Amino acid sequence: MKLLVTGGAGFIGSAVVRLAIARGHEVVNLDALTYAACLESVASVGSAIGYTFVQADICDRTALDTVFSMHKPDAVMHLAAESHVDRSIDGPGDFIETNITGTYNMLEAARKYWTDQDKPEGFRFHHISTDEVFGSLPSDPKVMFTEDTAYDPRSPYSASKAGSDHLVRAWQETYGLPVVLTNCSNNYGPFHFPEKLIPVIILNALASKPLPIYGDGSNIRDWLYVEDHADALLLVVQKGKIGRSYNIGGENERTNLELVKTLCGILDQKRPKPNGSYADQITFVTDRPGHDARYAIDPTRIRDELGWRPSVAVEEGLEKTVEWYLANEPWWRALQDRKGVGERLGKSV
Repeated sequence: MKLLVTGGAGFIGSAVVRLAIARGHEVVNLDALTYAACLESVASVGSAIGYTFVQADICDRTALDTVFSMHKPDAVMHLAAESHVDRSIDGPGDFIETNITGTYNMLEAARKYWTDQDKPEGFRFHHISTDEVFGSLPSDPKVMFTEDTAYDPRSPYSASKAGSDHLVRAWQETYGLPVVLTNCSNNYGPFHFPEKLIPVIILNALASKPLPIYGDGSNIRDWLYVEDHADALLLVVQKGKIGRSYNIGGENERTNLELVKTLCGILDQKRPKPNGSYADQITFVTDRPGHDARYAIDPTRIRDELGWRPSVAVEEGLEKTVEWYLANEPWWRALQDRKGVGERLGKSV
């Protein structure tokens, strides 16, 4: 397939690009190269046959029309988004513009292209979203998000992603655009931009800085290794049923405190401190406004319909992630000076 991947210089997008090229697909990587993008994340495929990079903004409709007419993709994988909850609390406007208006522009550009091409049967618009659109779950482990869970977003980020999900479904119902949707749990792994929890903990630990944990650390997340997620996304864009949504989870629930303690234990083994444990640096900080208590995904649909399950358990994935950061200091060191990295964001009420 020839895939148009938006946000392909971001964390999840770059994993999709690398895997797609490895599997023989052609990829057009469209990215605006905003603060969280990094072309080094796709440097390994930068000179590969079938790979093309286009710097463009999904809010620029003229540029999108040019990309579609020039490259004629078989499918779109729409990952470009503002994604950091803390930044959405401080500056929600960027999230509305990119995640809602940008998705609208992508849908309209895709619809025009699809119509101009006489509506090819194999075309797909795959919208990649988040489980955060469903809101917060109780602690009962038997209660999980399904594809039928009502939307209940609690942050500007999740609200903007919920809005984009609704647009995608509306374009399918109103115009017949062949769409598929996925909602994923928390991703982690190599090339994770150093403003999210896991890279923050790893890099702060190595720098002998406090390891900040919101509230009492009891918030629960389901952790999905990013390369597993990329595998699932490529499966859905090829075999998912039109109009269907699929929840993609890691089947690895952990409290934030459990997760951080596991990371500290791995670092103690891989790069021991002269004295004590990295866990000694754990510091509890004022909780984030509107912090959801728990996310957990019921993966029954994607498992039963498409035969997919995650392959990496969280302890294995965290060890691989720590090893990657230890071995790739030039990659993350170059990002340390970008705006907001290393700062406490999202304190606005």
